Amino acid sequence: MNAQKFLSQFATKENIVERSVKAGGKDCVLLFNAELTDAEVIRGVIKALQRSEKATLTELSERTLYASETEKLDDEAEAMEALLSGDVLLFFGEDVLRINARKYDKRSIEEPPTETVMRGPREGFIEDVKTNIGLIERRLRTPALAVEKMRIGRVSSTTVALVYISTIASPQLIDDVRARLKNIDIDCLVDSHYLQPLLEDHPYSIFAQTGISEKPDVVCAKMLEGRVAIIVDGSPMVLTVPFMFIENLQSSEDYYERNFFSSFIRILRLIALFFGAVLPAFFVSLQVFHQEVIPVRFLTTLMNAIEGIPLPPLPEILFVLMLFEIIREASVRMPRAVGMAMSIVGALVLGETAVNAGIISSPAVMAVALSSISLYTVPNEVGTMSLIRVGLIIMGGILGFFGLLVSALFIVHRMCSLDSFGVPYTAPFAPLIDNDLKDSLVRMPINTLKTRPRSIPNINETRQG
Repeated sequence: MNAQKFLSQFATKENIVERSVKAGGKDCVLLFNAELTDAEVIRGVIKALQRSEKATLTELSERTLYASETEKLDDEAEAMEALLSGDVLLFFGEDVLRINARKYDKRSIEEPPTETVMRGPREGFIEDVKTNIGLIERRLRTPALAVEKMRIGRVSSTTVALVYISTIASPQLIDDVRARLKNIDIDCLVDSHYLQPLLEDHPYSIFAQTGISEKPDVVCAKMLEGRVAIIVDGSPMVLTVPFMFIENLQSSEDYYERNFFSSFIRILRLIALFFGAVLPAFFVSLQVFHQEVIPVRFLTTLMNAIEGIPLPPLPEILFVLMLFEIIREASVRMPRAVGMAMSIVGALVLGETAVNAGIISSPAVMAVALSSISLYTVPNEVGTMSLIRVGLIIMGGILGFFGLLVSALFIVHRMCSLDSFGVPYTAPFAPLIDNDLKDSLVRMPINTLKTRPRSIPNINETRQG
């Protein structure tokens, strides 16, 4: 490859720097990106070339530049990708040598905001794929840890790492994930969330079929059960497949607490999730169709509270729900210092003002507030359950308890029909897998978990002997 011909392919050469250097009495050309290349490394490479006595590609690679990571490139596309990634290209005659000199400004490792814990490791993934792989390698010090890197994105050429334990993960699962990743044809891969609909068997379902985590200990624990991790450069979110619904009710902190308390918390999360999705719809159904079910004292209090409210129960609860969602979205998007005041003061002031003005009733505000708080016991399912909550409210307001029952049966049927890479979404309950019940809603002591989950395909079932 010729340096001038190679350089002519760029639409703009503002950041591409060309340097002519004498190496062993022969002329060579350095090309590098001034914005992405480490200046200290560049100066070191130039000094090393100027001091070299022999000028052969092998001599330069193995002796002159032995302290740097070097690679001979024969493909022009690989050379272009290396230059745009921050590497230095050394043109020596018709040969091209890639020198690793990338400069990265990366965030320090800290506790992830989405998975805070009272006990256990507080490290979280960052946006650098090498650092994220290192966090996993530090916990899984085994030669069986396999890391396969590939490039996805016609424009972005984003590094994606497929990480698994070769002595545990099923070869069929690995081949399936690898094939799906290689078949992705997209111009840019900005974040790991872009991969979710491209990997899932049912991309139009409201239920996610890929796990996601910011904590290395969680990802390592899932890989030890036979799952495969997918790390995307530029994203702190690591995907894991296959994924089951029961994982939403589990937390890394469950394994750092006593098993009795962990089991109690998991059951509490399930109750809160059901309570959060159903409570507003149940409240509307009682008001519209089933007032005879309400105890007399509570009915009297309720009638006094809704007296003079201009809106019927269904529009009223939808209005309150919309009000809470707007406040939640505003508190998330606004600056952090203002967002906290918006979420607390805004909800109190608006809710109290609306109730005093006679637009909405206090029981409706309380039902929606309790529902919203309950949903956040399972943060990963807030979006999904918020949509289900709206659907249940509408069905409950139109058909009463019958509508709620039909909707619940439809949702359960839909969940049971889903799968993630061949693993049933509702396992180990549907189908029932007795062995996996030890670490589902109830967590047994660690010494009883002698085998890996049979729900997840693996080639080594024994966890401890």
